[in-house]
Amino acid sequence: MPVLSASNISIEFGGLKAVTNFNLELEAGELVGLIGPNGAGKTTIFNMLTGVYLPTTGDIMLNVEGRPSKKLNGLKPHQITQSGAARTFQNIRLFKDLTVLDNVLIAFNFNVKYSSLKAILRTTSFFREEEELVRKALELLKIFSIDSKAHELAKNLPYGEQRKLEIARALATDPQLLLLDEPAAGMNPQETNDLMNLIKFIRDEFKLTVLLIEHDMQLVMGICERIVVLDYGQMIAMGTPEQISKDPRVIKVYLGEEVSVDA
Repeated sequence: MPVLSASNISIEFGGLKAVTNFNLELEAGELVGLIGPNGAGKTTIFNMLTGVYLPTTGDIMLNVEGRPSKKLNGLKPHQITQSGAARTFQNIRLFKDLTVLDNVLIAFNFNVKYSSLKAILRTTSFFREEEELVRKALELLKIFSIDSKAHELAKNLPYGEQRKLEIARALATDPQLLLLDEPAAGMNPQETNDLMNLIKFIRDEFKLTVLLIEHDMQLVMGICERIVVLDYGQMIAMGTPEQISKDPRVIKVYLGEEVSVDA
């Protein structure tokens, strides 16, 4: 059963269809790219998959290991996160006036075992679990090479490290599906190359299924096993990086060139 299944999802804003009859299935462990020109509907699809927008039509199902299948339509974003799907945003959304460490610890609160009463009474079990959460948070930050900045304010991190912190925070919610919205935005070529390796590593290390939006074709072609192409809210192509790079419809969308189907 696919980890994520989107069946004929569409959404309208004021009578204008932003996405029309979009279909996607993600199998466990896949790393899939969602690409298209600006305004093609990529982030709108992410927003439907994660509860920010409610599809006008269609269904979205999440099937993660060890949990019952769940229809995501109508769920709040935090309920979808608790169900096993986490995301990052095109515009970084950190708690910028909190420390790097606190940004990750907040995400761990989805899975704390102590009760509110134990937190108020500051019991031994409360402190024991808090110490364990700090240890786990520092381990996550170490993966992203920002553990040395754990006690700095998030707003003081360089842009590329803020991107990494947002991914680390998403991982702290213990997802099985990770959605990355333009993770390489604002990064230089070396940072982008490092990020490529990092995304592949965390997919394998945390046994994730990953769906990402990205404009950097070097990253998309370098790590994605399958690519979905959008234009004007509709899927126009899907295939391997090699197939997509040769698809005449994709070439036309990106280069504005008429290409023969037989070319």
